[in-house]
Amino acid sequence: MKKNMGSTDKVVRLALAIVLIILFYKEVLTGALGVVALILALVFTLTSLISFCPLYTLFGIKTTKKEEKK
Repeated sequence: MKKNMGSTDKVVRLALAIVLIILFYKEVLTGALGVVALILALVFTLTSLISFCPLYTLFGIKTTKKEEKK
């Protein structure tokens, strides 16, 4: 797996994951919507940690900095 996520993208995903988890535990999001929010938070966290998003591959998106070739 080639990395396809930049540092800003990773920080935004982690922040969204934290917000979703807080909303679940404050019981703003409950039931099926709460479970979906937790699953989404898990996916955001995992993709941030490994710097790879499978959907980015499908759509040809890359948010990493371009490497200079010497």
